Amino acid sequence: MALEARFFLAAVFAVAATCLCLSAVASAFAVPSVAFDEGYSPLFGDDNLVRSSDDKSVRLLLDRRSGSGFISSDYYLHGFFSASIKLPKAYTAGVVVAFYQVAYQPHALVAQGRQQGEPHGLFGLSSPKRLRRLHPRINLSNGDVYEKTHDELDFEFLGSRWGGQWRVQTNVYGNGSTARGREERYLLPFDPTLEAHRYSVLWAPTHIIFYIDDTPIREVIRHPGMGGDFPSKPMAVYATIWDGSTWATDGGKYKVNYKYAPFASEFSDLALLGCRADPVLRAPRDGGGAGCAEPDLLGLLTADYAVMTPRKRAAMRAFRARHMTYTVCYDAVRYAAGPFPECDVSDVEKESFSAWGESKNVVMKARGRGRRRGRKAGVAGAGAMSRLDVSSS
Repeated sequence: MALEARFFLAAVFAVAATCLCLSAVASAFAVPSVAFDEGYSPLFGDDNLVRSSDDKSVRLLLDRRSGSGFISSDYYLHGFFSASIKLPKAYTAGVVVAFYQVAYQPHALVAQGRQQGEPHGLFGLSSPKRLRRLHPRINLSNGDVYEKTHDELDFEFLGSRWGGQWRVQTNVYGNGSTARGREERYLLPFDPTLEAHRYSVLWAPTHIIFYIDDTPIREVIRHPGMGGDFPSKPMAVYATIWDGSTWATDGGKYKVNYKYAPFASEFSDLALLGCRADPVLRAPRDGGGAGCAEPDLLGLLTADYAVMTPRKRAAMRAFRARHMTYTVCYDAVRYAAGPFPECDVSDVEKESFSAWGESKNVVMKARGRGRRRGRKAGVAGAGAMSRLDVSSS
């Protein structure tokens, strides 16, 4: 852990007893969920976005006509963002399901908005929902509209030729640092098509934690050497399903086969805990709700899901040892100058990875025809699973 981060967190813990915590959060994952209309709005896909009758879950469909997606109604500067997701079944090569946060590039969007008659630019529209009306495909985080300075945190789920064997990729980009991408990829110790599992991102000023269910799978500690590569601009939260045939499965070798369409992903237990922020001023909005005051930021930082305990760290290391297929921290070919400053590397662990950062031990295997019941990726389970569990059948 970076020395500066240690001191900052120590100070936070010291005043935790007197801080006004996020009152709705009772424990690590006992977080309140919101109805779709309370926190999100449709982004694209029209009828391919199907809301449940109680508005507590959403199905995103991909077919020959279109993918689909939704976007948060506000931008957030730090917070805890979570959703339970059930992924499409059967042949899913080329399919990408994503749950992520993105920060816009202000100057490009202001110019674009003025071209469309909005004198204050697109950010004069005050919310992602109104922004969507002018740019219905702004959800794609490929830099087409963000130019080179966007921030991004991703869970990307990459389909495969074998049902149930989805890969998960996490991405961390700051200030348009996609050329210095901090990607990692993992196999799942369960079949994500049988039941929903919770995927969460904790984004704090000092660190980022990715969770699957209640198990942390990745931690990024802010290091001074990262500079602007650590996400620091307000971000909106997105969920999408789309055709990634050019790259998603074996580098684009296997494409989406629409014979199996529609591909359906289900999102529920939507959680948005954070400070609503103005994307241009990078400051809390007036009346922005819980999390905007300084004491509430301290509450966020001291919540269970923001603290990496020894038990959680052991579970994270066990998960990574058994299920991580690639990490940028050992990719000596792509980054010959050495690992990024925030990488926690060891010579012993390095022996398990090739020069390309690919694991020598964790590989995807063709699965059989049988099926096995899904299981949660809990703390106890992460330590007990063997490498053979990776090939969910």
